Amino acid sequence: MFCKNCGKEIDDRAVICPHCGVAVTNDALTPSSGKMNALAIVGFVLSFFVSIAGLICSIIGRKQCNKRGEGGSGLALAGIVISAVGMAIRVIYLFIVIVGVLAAL
Repeated sequence: MFCKNCGKEIDDRAVICPHCGVAVTNDALTPSSGKMNALAIVGFVLSFFVSIAGLICSIIGRKQCNKRGEGGSGLALAGIVISAVGMAIRVIYLFIVIVGVLAAL
């Protein structure tokens, strides 16, 4: 769960947030509004096509989910992971191509 005051992850059984010291009640836990964060969804979708844009949107969306108590934090986290893996694969591919070109010379 996430503290509605500071947005940091806390234990499900916590009575007081260990990060900010605010009392945690059932209505202070996420998601309170039942709304999904649009940037989290957009970041997740973009992570498959444009990794850097997906990474940026997912990071911003995850922060907003935690701060506002909206749903979609899991999608944002998945977008971050997928974007990072996609960028790593592209870097490795680029390295292999460059080495191949240099070896051909």
